[in-house]
Amino acid sequence: MIPIRPAAHSSPTPPPSAAAATPWRWARLATAPHRLAFFAGGVALAATGLWWALMLALRHAGIATPWAVVPPVAHGLLMAVAFNPLFMIGFLFTAGPRWLGLPDVPGSSLVRAVLAYGAAMAVLLLGVHLHAGLAAAGLLGAAAVWTRLLWRFGRLVRASRVPDTLHARAIVATSALGAAAMGVAALALAAGRVDIARATTAVLLWGFVAPVFAIVSHRMLPFFTTSALPLHHAWRPDALLQWMLAALLATASGSAAEAMLGVLPAWAQALLLAVQAPTAVLMLWLALRWGLVQSFAVRLLAMLHAGFVWLGITFALLAVARGMALWQIGPGSLGLAPLHALTVGFLGATLLAMITRVAAGHSGRPLVADGPALLLYGAVQLAAVARVLSALWPDAPVALLLLAAFAWAAAAVGWALRYGRWMGRPRADGRPG
Repeated sequence: MIPIRPAAHSSPTPPPSAAAATPWRWARLATAPHRLAFFAGGVALAATGLWWALMLALRHAGIATPWAVVPPVAHGLLMAVAFNPLFMIGFLFTAGPRWLGLPDVPGSSLVRAVLAYGAAMAVLLLGVHLHAGLAAAGLLGAAAVWTRLLWRFGRLVRASRVPDTLHARAIVATSALGAAAMGVAALALAAGRVDIARATTAVLLWGFVAPVFAIVSHRMLPFFTTSALPLHHAWRPDALLQWMLAALLATASGSAAEAMLGVLPAWAQALLLAVQAPTAVLMLWLALRWGLVQSFAVRLLAMLHAGFVWLGITFALLAVARGMALWQIGPGSLGLAPLHALTVGFLGATLLAMITRVAAGHSGRPLVADGPALLLYGAVQLAAVARVLSALWPDAPVALLLLAAFAWAAAAVGWALRYGRWMGRPRADGRPG
């Protein structure tokens, strides 16, 4: 990966005016994995963001919309798998070969898979409104495409001769769980089993998407920080990664069990609390240990670090909710606050920061967070805070929920419009790729 450097010490980069003046071409999307997959991911991100904002606006305006899949399940599935795997494809087949000491993967070899996955997501989106069987077919198609891509990435891992393949192997394992969960969710939709669909949605979020983001953060955040702040030591013990993954998988199991069984028995709540409380402390301490405070000297780096802080907040909210349930304090729950701290806070902010960095670096532009990038990132942070507050505040006004939805949609559409233009144009520095 290309290291982040402070703007003041960045090497001169030719102005992007020549690239901006070059006509946008579809064919350029196939020249590199990140171009193709990030463009498709940007389209999916914008489409799902606008869709959900529209659904909430219509609901609160009293306008009925048809649903073949219950809205919480439809929302959860689409926000988990509509765009995240597409961005993962672009990242893994760009950074993965470099991690593994292998030649670059040609973007043209991924065109059919990316198009097939995008088509499957379009079918899923239509199906949640028109027919559950159609939604199931779309999700099953996505599972098949993801499995095929995962098999291909697994072959790269097996072909590697570098001594450290831990992160790549961990991604293969968690992604395999994601493929299986997609398949089970598809069958649940076809059978009308809402409980199983809810459980597998929880597994997709806590057992697949969040672990992949945690793995990438464990590998890249210390590296990025050391590259930008040379006096900072890159510290990332394997045991730390193992603890993060164990905590996320334990939470996935607990969330799936709650979806199937309802309120968990006290012993199960206590076990989850014993995992989630120390994880919250560890993640918040780790954010500081990895250089959260120092990162504010480099805005693009700070965006990545601030996203990671939300993982600690997520586990803190989970621990508080478990304690409330165990000791019967207040309402006994924090509702959807922990879930949205994870999805909008950790996943959303980390995704936007990471893809912005990759888009800039691999388009030959300076690795800095300029005004538009900060504005988009700020919209995601606003969405996260508003959505968590709306869940914590029992009498929260509807406007707070709508603010979260429209801030997220604005960030999604804004990113797709700005960076999607870069994907179809040559690099600003004239280099290939």
